[in-house]
Amino acid sequence: MNPSHDINTVMRTLADPTRRAVFERIVESEEITVAELTKGSGVTQGAISQHLKSLKLAGLVAERPEGRNVFYRAEPEGLGPMVDWMSHYGLFWRERFANLRTLLKEIDP
Repeated sequence: MNPSHDINTVMRTLADPTRRAVFERIVESEEITVAELTKGSGVTQGAISQHLKSLKLAGLVAERPEGRNVFYRAEPEGLGPMVDWMSHYGLFWRERFANLRTLLKEIDP
């Protein structure tokens, strides 16, 4: 993974709701063009291109040029820093649920 693709970069990139919506549309498609992303988005093609640039720099999407079109696809590895960060908190919740299970058994044996 590129060292610049850290948790701060990924979170900052996905913090923008329009960019997050663009990313979600890419995730739902195997591959998608800028023109397809622009249709029905309410955002200009130039704005979509800027969002795609940010997503690409964060390692969240990859592009494949073909003739006059560029196809974008999601890069699951780009979410790695966020997954790693969230997994740290998984332990926190597992412990809390274990404590809740013990408490419930004590209350209602």
